[in-house]
Amino acid sequence: MSAAPEDRLEQEPNRWPVPPEGGWTADDLDRIPGLPPHTELIDGSLVFMSPQTAFHGRAMRLFENALLDQAPAHLDVLREMTIKLDEKNRPEPDVLVFPVEANTGHRQTWFRPEDVVLAIEVVSDDSVERDREVKPRKYAAAGVRHFWRVEADDAGVPIVYVYELDPSLEVYVPTGIHRDKLTLTAPFPLTIDLTAINRRRP
Repeated sequence: MSAAPEDRLEQEPNRWPVPPEGGWTADDLDRIPGLPPHTELIDGSLVFMSPQTAFHGRAMRLFENALLDQAPAHLDVLREMTIKLDEKNRPEPDVLVFPVEANTGHRQTWFRPEDVVLAIEVVSDDSVERDREVKPRKYAAAGVRHFWRVEADDAGVPIVYVYELDPSLEVYVPTGIHRDKLTLTAPFPLTIDLTAINRRRP
């Protein structure tokens, strides 16, 4: 009989890197060998991503494509790139918008928070607390100007919770909850058909 997954983990106590005293730093993410894809750093601790759902993948595709189509020429869009908020925090939004000049080359692995125009988090079952509470608080404190939280309704259609930074208080102010269609004037004029989540691009 083969060993259970739990038994294998017990047999391999050193499979994952042991954190140094004081925890990992943002720069360590580029140096630790063998990390799973899309590992984040939150308060000096490594956070590993669970397997992606179809909703999560399709939501990222929907927002990336719509933003690329509608963003002005001086802005660019990428999926799953980290933001170095500070020495102990380097989260990875699902989609982000940034100025073209913030590109530093093909080996770039992170952006500065002051260069991020919009960060989008698609909520998963294992990330509810991080995406609803921890990350928005940290993004706001670091000065990320716009934040969207995306959740699925019962039919698997995105609901988008939109926030804008109050820079004097360093907190997000909710500006709307959007179902079926998202129409905004900031950070730039855009309209997204949220019911198109399962459609392929022509």
